[in-house]
Formats: sequence, C-alpha cells, structure tokens
Amino acid sequence: MKVLVSLCVFVPLLALATAEEEAVLESILRDRSHIEETLRLAADEKAGDYAAALQRLRKIYHNSIRPMEQAYKYNELRQHEISDGEITSKPMVLFLGPWSVGKSSMVNYLLGLQDTPYQLYTGAEPTTSEFTVIMHGEKIRTVEGIVMAADSSRSFSPLEKFGQNFLEKLVGIEMPHKLLERVTFVDTPGIIENRKQQERGYPFNDVCQWFIDRADLIFVVFDPTKLDVGLELEMLFRQLKGRESQIRIILNKADSLATQDLMRVYGALFWSLAPLINVTEPPRVYVSSFWPYDYAPDTSRDLFKREEISLLEDLNQVIENRLENKIAFIRQHGIRVRIHALLVDRYVQTFKEKMSFFSDPELVFKEIVDDPDKFYIFKSILAKTNVSKFDLPNRDAYRDFFGINPVSSFKQLSAQCSYMGGCLLEKIERAISHELPSLLGSINSSKNPTLSSCEATGCGEKPKNRYRRN
Repeated sequence: MKVLVSLCVFVPLLALATAEEEAVLESILRDRSHIEETLRLAADEKAGDYAAALQRLRKIYHNSIRPMEQAYKYNELRQHEISDGEITSKPMVLFLGPWSVGKSSMVNYLLGLQDTPYQLYTGAEPTTSEFTVIMHGEKIRTVEGIVMAADSSRSFSPLEKFGQNFLEKLVGIEMPHKLLERVTFVDTPGIIENRKQQERGYPFNDVCQWFIDRADLIFVVFDPTKLDVGLELEMLFRQLKGRESQIRIILNKADSLATQDLMRVYGALFWSLAPLINVTEPPRVYVSSFWPYDYAPDTSRDLFKREEISLLEDLNQVIENRLENKIAFIRQHGIRVRIHALLVDRYVQTFKEKMSFFSDPELVFKEIVDDPDKFYIFKSILAKTNVSKFDLPNRDAYRDFFGINPVSSFKQLSAQCSYMGGCLLEKIERAISHELPSLLGSINSSKNPTLSSCEATGCGEKPKNRYRRN
C-alpha cells in the first residue's frame, strides 16, 4: 500500500520535472521561423514545369552534345562524364573546413534535426570521418556508399573510380524534408593538418575535387580556435580556384567571443586566407553562430541574425536559380566539347597534310604534338571559329590525350555527318547558339511574365503616348 502511494506521488512529480525540462529547453532554443520564411519552404512549386524543362535539357544534351563527346573522347581529357542523374539532380551544397568547427551542427540546425535520433553526430573531437550526403526520400533511411554508386539514377555512380575503401566512407541519409526537396547537403570529414592524406585510405583531395566540381554552393567553415592554414587546407583552396563565385566563408561560433576579440579574429582569418584566394574582390565572410541554441548573452545578436539571414538568402538564390544554373552548366560543357572537337580535327588535318609515303607516322605526329604553335593548331581555331582564347585548354593536356588515343582513331569533322542524323558540328553549334538559350529564355519569361497586350495598352485601344503634352 505504501509503495502504491509513493508511486502515485512520484509519477506526477516526474511528469512535472519533464515538463519543466522541456520549458527550459524551449527557452534556450533559437527561433527557426526565419529559416522557413527566407527559404520560402511553405511555397508550392510548379513541379510539372520544372520536370518538363529538365526533360528538354536532357534531350538536347543526348541529341546534340553527347554524340560529339563520344566521337572525340572528351571524357578522357577532362574526366567529367555527365550522367542523367547529374542533369536531374538537385543543387548541391558542400560543407568544407577544419575539424570540429560546426559543419555537422550547421546541417542539423538548417534541417531542424537537433535532439532527434537522426541528427548528425557532433562533438569537440574529430567526429565526421565519412562523406555524408543528406538528401530527400519518402522515409528516413541510411544508404550505403556502394548502393549509391551502383544506382544509375543518382549522380554518384562516378565515385566508384575512387575505390572500395572510399565507398565504405560514403554514407547517404534520406529523409522527408521540404528543404531537401530542393537541395542536397554534403558534409565532409574535417581537415586535420597533422594527419597524412595516405592515412585516410583513399585519395581525399581527389574526392573533394569531385564534389567541388559539382557543387552549386560551397560553405568553407572556420571557428575562432582554428584559423591556422596547413598543407591540407592550402591544397583545398588550390582546388577551389576558379570557383570563387560559389564560395561562402563562414566564421562560426562567433558568440563565443567578446566584440573586440571577434574583430581581431575576423582580421586574423582574412590574414590567413589572403595568400590562398587570388581574386580582386575579397570573399564575403559570414559571422554568426549556426546551431540551434540561443546566442550567448552580451553579444551582437542582431548582427549575427542579419548575417544568418543574408547567408540563407544566398542559399535560396541557388535554389531559385537551379534550373538556369543547370542549363548554363550544360551550355558551358557543350562549348568545351566543341572546342575539343575542333582541336582534335585540326590535329588530324595537320597530321594528314604532313604525312607522305616515306614518312614515319610516329615521328610526324610527335613533332606536331610537341610544338603545336609551329603548325598553328590553336591559332587556326581562334582565327576560323567563334572561340575565346581564354577557353582554350592546356596544350600539354593533348600530349597525354594522344598518348592514350592514337590520332589515326579519329575522323575529321567533315566526315562526321550522316543523312538521317546530320552533322555533329552543326548539331552542337545549334544547341549552343539557339536551343539552350531558347530554353533559358522560356524559363525566365515564365518567372517574370510581361504585361499582356490588354494590360499594356487596353484591349482594342490605340496605344497612348505617355510623353505627349495634353
């Protein structure tokens, strides 16, 4: 009887304690409403129009660009094969930076995963040893790296080339989430300067380069305690060269410092990164604290909130422009494929012109490939075609390319025509000059519809001259 009375008293007390703990937890958690508002997660999208535009883009690529790729083995020069999964994939946001600076905490905060069984593990020690891809799915589940690489419908099948050791360090997490319907997050292992790359068991820098080449937005995260630049971080910034427009540098955990100390740390971060970023304009550095708990007292919380919203607006811009960016990427890829085909065609033509009955084919082509300027290989491309000299690839790359692919295995562009399919050069030029810009224009017009004729002039009325005096 005494036990029953004690239990009856203990259960309400336990419920009261749990309620108090929840109230305390809610008081220290930060309001997340601005995330949904800035990213417009409540807005409905026109999924049908988006899918139709992607289908048109995929058709243009397969009909006009891919045949030229295959005919002149472009993938062996750039080692960037575009799959259907990459064309239809969502924008990718990549998190890079030293260990334990808050990359995983930032993902948890953006997705609201804190205090759930599905949050990414965080801690003061190096915690993330895998490349973790967080993507949308109908239910919450974990996908192994070998499964992701084997699934041709995804964009991760090319990762098989980095070996089985890396695939064991690749993990996918699927979950239903409004934000993940529009974007994919990739959390990476932290950079540890005192660890050799070989100890990871896979080519870490090469894997980072693969993700960098495909990322639409790259968050490079630092915190006030890890501002030093070592060999691995220096190598990472070399790999980011040419992608400065996608880079956003984040100084995380800013509320752990007083205002004066924060200014000193901000200057020290710029001083450390200045030799690594060779651009005329300094990169934008976002200063805030990206985790679910409230800012520390007596800190610049208004500044941190504005910085966070500014970063979210950058993320939303990538989401809003994902289709335009995809079309621009395919067009840029098509331009590179066309330039490559024109160069190979010029090499083949020069080789045939220099060959005679008594010539040694190997010696003749070695002379051409060793000194292409002597035979005006690259200058002739600039003179005869609409090609910028800044888009021309490295000359030395073709020495390696033709070392693997004999020049005799290629046909000239004039021979790459068929009665039914037309000429490869004409098809890719039509895609670059007309089809892809037309697709881009149709998307922009649907986003920003102009006034109808009735709204502009009045139905059946003569247009008014607004500049005429009455």
